[in-house]
This record gives sequence, structure tokens and C-alpha cells, in this order.
Amino acid sequence: MTTHLGRFFSLLLPIIIVLNVLIVLSRYVFGVGLVAFQELVLYLHAIIFLGCAGWVLLKDEHVRVDIFYRDQSNKKKNLVNFIGIVFFLLPSVFVIGWYSIDFIVISWSIGESSTEPGGLPYVYIQKSFILLFPVLLFLASIKLLIRLWK
Repeated sequence: MTTHLGRFFSLLLPIIIVLNVLIVLSRYVFGVGLVAFQELVLYLHAIIFLGCAGWVLLKDEHVRVDIFYRDQSNKKKNLVNFIGIVFFLLPSVFVIGWYSIDFIVISWSIGESSTEPGGLPYVYIQKSFILLFPVLLFLASIKLLIRLWK
């Protein structure tokens, strides 16, 4: 599931490029600012980050400090991965998930919209994507733990 969602959200990257080109052209060629498009680029970037985090973790393409890790045997690497997942990643995932729920509920209850003139009216929908991050990282963590167990 995390792989499929990660691939799906990565398809938003070309849309960001097209929107950025439109923003630059409209501002510097036509002298018109497109605040809604600028916000959309920001929100799409956030959605890509939140939606691809689990996929990147599963592919072992995430940022890692390799000072101690790179020269170790597979057994020690697996131990480091296990400790990292159980004692650092999973607690972080639960904290982020727990505290984001109130944040999202409040946003939905007030029907939050952009504070910028001409901005996007449905900010609460974008904030709902915050839950993707802990959910997909949790699923990826479980899959990695199962892989390490074998």
C-alpha cells in the first residue's frame, strides 16, 4: 500500500513543475500574481512529502547518518534498523499522529481557508493529508520489522 501510494503521489511532481512555470510566466510576463497557484504548489509539495515518506523508507532511500552504519555487517545493520524503528521511528509516528488529530479536527470545524487574498478556500482538506505521514510510516515500519524478523 505504501509503495502504491508513494508512486501515486510522486506523479504530482510534473504538476508542480507546470504550475511553477505558469506562476513565473504570469508574474514576470503578464504582471499578474496567482496566489492560489502558489499555495497549490506549496500544498502539493507537502502532500508529496507526506505521501512518499513510507515508500522512501521501504526503499531504504531515506536520509541516514552512515558514520557507524555503512561499514557494519548485515547482522549489525539489521540490529541498528530494529532499534531505530522500535525506539525512535514508531514513537515519533505515534506522537505525530496523536497530536495531528486535534489540529485537523479544529481545521475542519472552522472550515479553515487561506488567510491570503485570492488564496485557496479549502485548507482543511490539505491539513487532513498530515495523517498520511504517520499512517504510511507506521505501515512501512511494520513491513520493515517483518523483513528484519525473517
